[in-house]
Amino acid sequence: MTLLKTLNLEQKEAVEYLDGPQMIVAGAGSGKTRVLTYKIAYLIDQGFEPSSILALTFTNKAANEMKQRIRALIGESADHLWMGTFHSIFARILRIEADKINFRSNFSIYDAEDSAALVSTILQEMNWMMEGVTANSIHHKISYLKNQMIYPKEYADSIASSVLEKKIADIYEEYNKRLHENNSMDFDDLLLKPIELFNEKEKVLQKYKKKFTYILVDEYQDTNRAQYELLRLLVSSKRTICVVGDDAQSIYGWRGADIRNMLDFERDFPKAKIFRLEQNYRSTKTILAAAGSVIKNNAEQIAKTLWTENNEGEELSLVRCSDEKDEAYQLTKLIREEISQKKLSYKDFAILYRINSQSRALEDAFRRERIPYRIIGGIEFYKRKEVKDLIAYLRVLSNQSDEESLLRIMNFPQRGIGNTSISKMIAFARKHHLTLFDTMMRVFEVIEVKERIQKNVKAFKLLLDKYIALKEKLSLGELISALIDELGILRIYKEENTPESLVRYENIQELLNAINDYSRSIPNATMEQYLAEVSLVSGVDQMEDENNSVTMMTVHSAKGLEFPVVFVSGLEEDIFPLAPKFNSDSRIEEERRLFYVALTRAQSKVYLTYARSRYRFGEVAYQSKSRFIEELDPSTYVELNGASGRKGSSRRTKKDFVYDEQYQEDYDDFNQEQKSLRMGSKVMHEKFGLGKVQQINGIGEMQRVTVAFEEAGVKQLLVKFAKLRVL
Repeated sequence: MTLLKTLNLEQKEAVEYLDGPQMIVAGAGSGKTRVLTYKIAYLIDQGFEPSSILALTFTNKAANEMKQRIRALIGESADHLWMGTFHSIFARILRIEADKINFRSNFSIYDAEDSAALVSTILQEMNWMMEGVTANSIHHKISYLKNQMIYPKEYADSIASSVLEKKIADIYEEYNKRLHENNSMDFDDLLLKPIELFNEKEKVLQKYKKKFTYILVDEYQDTNRAQYELLRLLVSSKRTICVVGDDAQSIYGWRGADIRNMLDFERDFPKAKIFRLEQNYRSTKTILAAAGSVIKNNAEQIAKTLWTENNEGEELSLVRCSDEKDEAYQLTKLIREEISQKKLSYKDFAILYRINSQSRALEDAFRRERIPYRIIGGIEFYKRKEVKDLIAYLRVLSNQSDEESLLRIMNFPQRGIGNTSISKMIAFARKHHLTLFDTMMRVFEVIEVKERIQKNVKAFKLLLDKYIALKEKLSLGELISALIDELGILRIYKEENTPESLVRYENIQELLNAINDYSRSIPNATMEQYLAEVSLVSGVDQMEDENNSVTMMTVHSAKGLEFPVVFVSGLEEDIFPLAPKFNSDSRIEEERRLFYVALTRAQSKVYLTYARSRYRFGEVAYQSKSRFIEELDPSTYVELNGASGRKGSSRRTKKDFVYDEQYQEDYDDFNQEQKSLRMGSKVMHEKFGLGKVQQINGIGEMQRVTVAFEEAGVKQLLVKFAKLRVL
């Protein structure tokens, strides 16, 4: 292909290699997407049918970007590629093969909120509760077990030991049973169910092994056990697989990603060929040198040396601030200076932080200084209540067995069907082995429900039946417009005339726009196709490039993005890295990789900020600067004393600060057994993260503790089951 002339030598060799399994170690900014794009175009040029190529990514944004690039290279044949996220591709396969595992093809996909709601329903029906144990925490545990491919029976028989764990095993089993009854799958099932399908149905497995003659995987370092197992099952005997990734950017161990999948690739695929893309096209020499000086401290990594032909560039700027308010002020000041001196736009800046709670002080300052900003990873559009309510209507119209969606809309808008009546209907449904949807038609048999409410239920059922029938006659856009009109939702929000209701009104209008855009782009799209797509949308997928505002996000959300100027804020021990006293060596290495990702998002300039104190857990905490600052090559950065530029800090009630190093601790001497739980103790919780003990009540097995968590707020927990680590 003449187009390959635009690639460098290493990229070209990686694209042209077709003689067996290969791993492309693609350093940050080395043209990974370009290589994947050209590799797929090259495969088609060499005679591979587009529909026989399976390309797996981790975000819809990445998949769509690659599809557009490939279409520009080879034309409309790119539309026949099987390209998308792991979850979207295997959801597509499951819809085709659903009957093989006793599901219907119109199954619903539950997000974390839907799943937690189902757990809550189960807890209510079991009449079981334990202080400090929530539906969210139980769902989090179930999700963790599914990611580890641990099923209810194995958990109950081999792992569960405490009373709580045995109860979770029962709930886990009932949860899976209810999902099946609701003809629904949760997010984790989209990976687990295909494994079950392929293991139980050999003919189906052989069908897809034969179909996919070449498999490509992006961001291979982020694959978990289930994703690895799917690849192992699908790769043909010819071992035609190409994985691309960067071990130095493996940052999702906390949600099941296993860096060993990349480090052990040659063991898993004998005779695999390794290609290294080491030329960086994004960053300056100085930024690369700084990032390299930190990541070299990790023991577990694949050897590589990034280099660039870009200019030397500016040194990184390290800004010491007095507190988080001063930090936010310094950022606004530096952004204005950069814009003035370099003629940049607001969209050229990104502020990265380790934990979401850091954004509050930043937002306050940006609003005060009238600097436009957007937050990626806040409440995503499709997770807003009013949007989820309408999506729930569509899910019921598509899948009448979806009980959780039906419960969500039963009394929205209000139609006088209270929780007591709904509970009685559910009891009737369970007794007579009916779905809740079918029970609505027989509501007059539920004598405990008042006649007035029975009539309301019957009217609601007729409304749903009407739109189920119209589903085949109207376009998706026409159907949702008519439904919204009949429900009167827009009128209700407009008449409320509060700031909140008007925002909800605008969000409903935006949903209508989104559905109409989808219908125009895919004229014959079904409701099921649309629901499948929106259920798998992430916050990064919804980023609008043309929005001229400063971007704020966690470092995890910034993966795969780039900006001319990047601020990495909150570089203090216990924040970045997060709680180092608790973390194992492997967790510290992942935190270091996260810092490496943050630095390599920048094209031309990096600012690093840390505060000498920070308001945490309701009081001033004295901070020591991050070890990652100490690991930076001193020749790559200059220090600025940012705090002197701000007039009058709003909070200085204690003596002047003792310099950071006085608060450094020798983490090697830390002994968990010598620490006891007391008022004021800093603790780490598996789900809720870092917190501070506010109150302790009781003794022995009934001892309870009130903890203010930095991210999750105030929680009351039973000490016996909380598994708190005292820091």
